[in-house]
Amino acid sequence: MKAAVYMGPGKIEVKEVETPKPKAGEVLLKIHACAVCGTDVRIFYHGQKNVVPPHITGHEFAGSIAEIGPGVTGFKKGDKVTSVTCVGCQKCLYCKKGLYNLCDTPRYLGYYYPGAFAEYMIIPKEAIDGGNLLKAPGSLSFPAITMVEPLSCVINGQDYLKVQKGDFAVVIGAGPIGCMHAEIAKASGAKTVVLFDVSESRLELAKRFDGLVLVNSAKEEPVKKVMDMTGGCGADVIVVACGVNAAQEQAVAMAAKLARISLFASLPKDNPFIKLDANIVHYKEVSVYGAFASYKKQYEKALSLIAEKKIQAEKFITHTYPLKDIVTAFETSKKGTGLKTVVTME
Repeated sequence: MKAAVYMGPGKIEVKEVETPKPKAGEVLLKIHACAVCGTDVRIFYHGQKNVVPPHITGHEFAGSIAEIGPGVTGFKKGDKVTSVTCVGCQKCLYCKKGLYNLCDTPRYLGYYYPGAFAEYMIIPKEAIDGGNLLKAPGSLSFPAITMVEPLSCVINGQDYLKVQKGDFAVVIGAGPIGCMHAEIAKASGAKTVVLFDVSESRLELAKRFDGLVLVNSAKEEPVKKVMDMTGGCGADVIVVACGVNAAQEQAVAMAAKLARISLFASLPKDNPFIKLDANIVHYKEVSVYGAFASYKKQYEKALSLIAEKKIQAEKFITHTYPLKDIVTAFETSKKGTGLKTVVTME
């Protein structure tokens, strides 16, 4: 089979490698499409300690079952599928609650296990045992299914926020994840959804999503803009979908009473701190949440939202490349000239 093999920072080789055979408890997938995650890009350019080259990355995938190992039930050849990325130990406190994303000793498809930038991929026994492999409706296209993983992560963040009908919602950062947050907030009943970004080209791309208020935060100060729009009350829900320290500080400053804030994006490891006005949190009874990855329930919800067309998955895909052009796909994602980039194996 053909696979994009990561050989170290800045090095990847698309070449023929042996097609794996499923052992007992495993499933072999034929991969049709795999979207590029920001983490895939960082691994390619800078490496990551839990990815040891040579290795095949890629975890936002859509495939069909090619072969089923002994002992696996509930699936048949040809089923359209995707999978929860995090493979939990199934023993720790969090795994026992189904929260594999918070596992004490997690292993991830595309990081520890070989991933989906290849024509075929093994779903390991541990993932099968954990219920990670999920059937997708036959009506969904393979590119649409690749959006399930990022959308599930967005749902994880918004599950804490409990967006209600009539809420004034703000999303800071108009990348693909920020746009997904805006769409989920809108689908959850928010009356107004304001999407901020410093990039005019990002905001231009976001125009494909109806009903959003798009604001260039390089031209209009976000806190003042929100306060002006809400008569000084502030926003009910704020999601920080960019790794910028000042944006997290702005989120607290623009919060209304009883606001819910998601610090969704991580900050640089060498500068992870912000100045927090704790009195705003205290006197306004503001709730501040973190969010990391996602778990099975949220994948299932993402699949449902896409299948029911409540979220138009294809709208997030702006670029598609064949596997042989995977470096170009990474370069496109890094430049931020589009939203989601998908690599196809066909």
